[in-house]
Amino acid sequence: MTSLSQRSSGLVQRRTEASRNAAAADKEKIPGEDEDESRRGEEEEEDQGDSKETRLTLMEEVLLLGLKDREGYTSFWNDCISSGLRGCMLIELAIRGRLQLEASGMRRKSLLSRKVLCKSDAPTGDMLLDEALKHIKETQPPETVQSWVELLSGETWNPLKLHYQLRNVRERLAKNLVEKGVLTTEKQNFLLFDMTTHPLTNNNIKQRLVRKVQEAVLEKWVNEPQRMDKRLLALLFLAHSSDVLENAFAPLLDDQYDLAMKRVRLLLDLEPEAEAAKSGANELLWAVVAAFTK
Repeated sequence: MTSLSQRSSGLVQRRTEASRNAAAADKEKIPGEDEDESRRGEEEEEDQGDSKETRLTLMEEVLLLGLKDREGYTSFWNDCISSGLRGCMLIELAIRGRLQLEASGMRRKSLLSRKVLCKSDAPTGDMLLDEALKHIKETQPPETVQSWVELLSGETWNPLKLHYQLRNVRERLAKNLVEKGVLTTEKQNFLLFDMTTHPLTNNNIKQRLVRKVQEAVLEKWVNEPQRMDKRLLALLFLAHSSDVLENAFAPLLDDQYDLAMKRVRLLLDLEPEAEAAKSGANELLWAVVAAFTK
């Protein structure tokens, strides 16, 4: 009996201490932290049912928006997606804390004139990102965002810089999506040649991505870009620059489509220099936006 009463009193004590600790933690919470936690909770709810394998990079999301579901390839007329995917890489590396812009200095250099610096060379686990990061780290003197988009795309007249080009990017990204169970691999005959294609096999993930893009400019529209999730903001800009955003808006009703495009135009009309100067902004993200929209 004595031991039982001692156990129960000990349990009460532990519960009391736990409640005190929780109360103290609540008092110490930083203003706005509740909002951040609720936001994170909403994101977790949205991602429920997703495994780590189906979490996509910015490059994979843009490519997936551009791929034709049944045919398994992007439009032959789309000549924007190549440079758009390189812009995605730079932003992805910046969001992951690997890259940053040099300081603007006393002269207040513009975003497009500031050099890209390697902040951390820790591997990302993605071969394309690590390859781009290696190039940027080893290049002296550093290059600007605009230069890196061109160099990684192979759009340079300097033969000494052709080795910077990342080759077969779309095919490599498609293979990543095959490994994640989003696409499959097939061979198609186009009269004179055979072509490897990657038709959609997991429609749920594609629809979730399309819905996320639509909601960002409709139901979940935030009128202040600095309050918008950085990855989602980058996706809207880069999908537009890659000429694949229209694919996400195609299923919308006319009224919804008009409203979505109106809000996209509001984003495109933003001044990157002013947005980059705001608190909490990612300067490299806005430098990439400036490179594609100005």
